[in-house]
Amino acid sequence: METKSEIIKKGIADLLELPRDIVLDLPKITLVGNLQLYIENHKGIIEYSTGLIRINTKSGILVVTGSDLSIRTIVIEEIIVVGRIDKVEFLQ
Repeated sequence: METKSEIIKKGIADLLELPRDIVLDLPKITLVGNLQLYIENHKGIIEYSTGLIRINTKSGILVVTGSDLSIRTIVIEEIIVVGRIDKVEFLQ
């Protein structure tokens, strides 16, 4: 359920034509083929192995499964995952 502040933020973002991912601090996920995944606005890594990576976001837990997975870059706002990506899903 959305809070009043989230509804107001969405309205302001729409009115001012600002990107919702920035205003609402939502994750932005970009998949390049099945080889690379960019995650912006993450909240940290929960689990990491070569077959499974779980990343915390404001929208829930992002689960990446595949093989030979590795984290190429991790900074405050961005994570880059490389390897053979089979599945990307959100758990609420």
